[in-house]
Amino acid sequence: MTRNAFYAQSGGVTAVINATACGVIETARRNRDRIGTVFAGRNGILGALNEDLIDTGQETAEAIAGLRSTPGGAFGSCRYKLKSLEDSAKEYQRLIDVFEAHDIGYFFYNGGGDSQDTAHKVSELGERLGYPITCIGIPKTVDNDLPLTDTCPGFGSVAKYVATSVREAALDVASMCETSTKVFILEVMGRHAGWIAAAAGLAKRHGDDAPHIILFPEVPFDDDGVLDRTRDVVERAGFCVIVVSEGARYADGRFLADAGTTDAFGHAQLGGVAPVLAQMVRDRLGYKFHWAVADYLQRAARHIASATDVEQAYAVGRHAVELALSGRNAVMATIVRTADQPYRWQLGEAPLEQVANVERTMPASYIGADGFSITDAARRYLEPLIAGEDPPAYSGGLPDYTVLRNAAADKKLAPFEA
Repeated sequence: MTRNAFYAQSGGVTAVINATACGVIETARRNRDRIGTVFAGRNGILGALNEDLIDTGQETAEAIAGLRSTPGGAFGSCRYKLKSLEDSAKEYQRLIDVFEAHDIGYFFYNGGGDSQDTAHKVSELGERLGYPITCIGIPKTVDNDLPLTDTCPGFGSVAKYVATSVREAALDVASMCETSTKVFILEVMGRHAGWIAAAAGLAKRHGDDAPHIILFPEVPFDDDGVLDRTRDVVERAGFCVIVVSEGARYADGRFLADAGTTDAFGHAQLGGVAPVLAQMVRDRLGYKFHWAVADYLQRAARHIASATDVEQAYAVGRHAVELALSGRNAVMATIVRTADQPYRWQLGEAPLEQVANVERTMPASYIGADGFSITDAARRYLEPLIAGEDPPAYSGGLPDYTVLRNAAADKKLAPFEA
C-alpha cells in the first residue's frame, strides 16, 4: 500500500543536514510503489502542527540533488519540544489529524536528542491511538553527543572547520606576537560535551603547536590553573591559543557564561565564554588578547565540509527510509564504526527510547592527563571524521547553493495555534 511521508529538520542546522534530506527524498522517490509524496514540515514539527506542509514532489530531481552540497535547513527548522502525551493531548491529537488528512504513514525526524524524543513520542502516540505510523529518527547534531551512534552527521564538518581555523589563526598570531596579540581565544559550540573543542586538537602536530590549551565542559574550570598555564605558554612560545567550549564550567556546575535565561528546550542560555575568559587574561596577566566566537560560521561552512561527513549524512537519510520500508519502527538510524585504520563504517539502528534525551560526553580516555589536550585515542577517533574534501560547485567565485521552491501543500483542516 502506498502512503505519504513526513520529513522535518529540528534544532540547530548543520553544513550537511540537507544532504540527509536529499538521502530521504531520493530514496523515497526510488520507492514510489510504497511511498507517495514526501511532505516536509516547514520549520520542523511546527509544520505538522500548523498543517504547513511543503510538497517536495514539486521539486525537480536536480534541485533535490543540489541539497547534498547546500548548508542550512532547506525546509526551516525549529526549537520546539513536545510535552508528555498526558500534558499536551491537543497537540498530539492535532498531529494525528494532520497525518490522517494527508495520509501520512511515515514520520522521519532529523535532529539531536530532543528531536529523537519527539520521534519516540510520536511512535508512542500512534500506538496509543491506533493510528498506523512508522517513526524513524535520523541523527544530526554538531555537538556529536547522541548515544549509540559512532558519530553524528554535522560534527565531522564542524570539526574540520575548527581544526583548520585554529591552525590558520595560530599562524596569524605567531606572526605578530612579538609586538601585538599574545593570547587568542576561540569559543566553539558544546554545552555539555567537548567534542568540538577536542577537534581543535587535531591542528597540533608538534609540541608547541596550537591549540596550547583546550577547555572542555567535562573538566572543571580552575582560574589559577588556566591562567598559570597561559602564562607558561606565552613565556615559552611567545603566544598562546586557547580553544574553549561554550559549556566550560566550574566544579560546582556553574557555567562561566551563564546568561541567567533558558531556551525553548529549557537549556541555560550561555552569554559567551570567550569574552569572560579574555577579561580574566587581561585582569590577571595583562596580555594583549583577541577573541572570536565560531558560532554559526562553524556549522554553516559547507565550503570546507568533510567528505566523510557528507557521505554519512546522505547515508543515514537513505537508511532511515530503508528501515521504514523493512518494517522497523521507533528506531534511529546509526553509524557503526568497524575499524579505525583504515576507517570503515556501516549503518545500524538503535531504539529511540534509548536515544531520546541522552547526552554522550567525551570519555576520560580522550582527554589528556593535563586536562588541556587530547590523547592519541581521541586523535584516532577524530581524524577519520574530518577526512576528505567535497566542495560545492562555485559560480562567480562563490559557492552556488540550491534554493528550493518549497511549494505549500493544500490545507485540509481548520487552523491550529501551536
